[in-house]
Amino acid sequence: MKKCIFILALMVFFTACKKENEAEEKIAAIPEPKVEIARFDKAFFESGAKGLPALKQQYPYLFPEGNEDTVWINKMKDPFMLKLKEESQKTFPNLSGLEESMGSFLQHVKYYYPQLPTPKVVALVTDDTDIKAVYTPEIILIPLSLYLGKDNYLYEGLNKYEVQQYEPSQIVPDIVTSFAYGKIAPPRDRQLLSLMIYYGKELYLKDLLIPHVPDNNKIGYTKEQLEWAEVNEAEIWRYFIDKKLLYDSDPKLPARFINPAPFSKFYLELDNESPGRIGQWLGWQIVRSYAENNKNVPLQELLAMDAKTIFDNSKYKPKK
Repeated sequence: MKKCIFILALMVFFTACKKENEAEEKIAAIPEPKVEIARFDKAFFESGAKGLPALKQQYPYLFPEGNEDTVWINKMKDPFMLKLKEESQKTFPNLSGLEESMGSFLQHVKYYYPQLPTPKVVALVTDDTDIKAVYTPEIILIPLSLYLGKDNYLYEGLNKYEVQQYEPSQIVPDIVTSFAYGKIAPPRDRQLLSLMIYYGKELYLKDLLIPHVPDNNKIGYTKEQLEWAEVNEAEIWRYFIDKKLLYDSDPKLPARFINPAPFSKFYLELDNESPGRIGQWLGWQIVRSYAENNKNVPLQELLAMDAKTIFDNSKYKPKK
């Protein structure tokens, strides 16, 4: 009996690998978009007051109406903005590697969403920490100043669990997060499972659009945090089941297991060892399991599917 189960597991594994390889072969046949990232981060500070009219004409979407020119001229001279500019150019003297990664991402987008146009890509500097890389069908905006590396002195005083994601390796995953907005059906209720599956879909979309990015970067974990989640998967799942959390709508649950936080809150001694957002990670494993066991379901149908249907048909079992 054990031998039969092992053979069946191997068949499922090799079938999944074959499908993934077939998809990647088809994607490789699509011409990879040539990405040239416009360095607005340099042009803005180098233009000066005299060059501002031409800059506004070239990048109108970066100059919202209602602001006098003095607002932008003052930003060009602002000491903190100048430090951000200096550190951005020091960290990113050129963007050739990022352009290559963006080309691969957009090539995968062309396969799964052939109707979408290829957007322009623009790099900039900002002191707003609330908005990271942004995707729209027309333009992708990359605030380089939010990806200077977690140890950069300009991030002193910010929450460490947030700053750990201010790494260059997070740029493309953050773009996919923005890309996913509007393409995934929002949760139909406030149950924890619905939130888990929503974010699990977003992370699964990263599996397809940026397959060569390490899993820890897809979710914004350190390697150690990802290892902790993988090692403790069975215990995490048992806790969720024993506490009957999946269909619970307690408003405290998102803060404990879904929202950004320094750690997840099981109210156990292991809390400080755990990464935050463990519910997102677990939802990812459920969606992956569903996709592996329902290979003929189109991506757009999966992203629109309700959480309970995905969970009930996922055959998810934590690794032991």
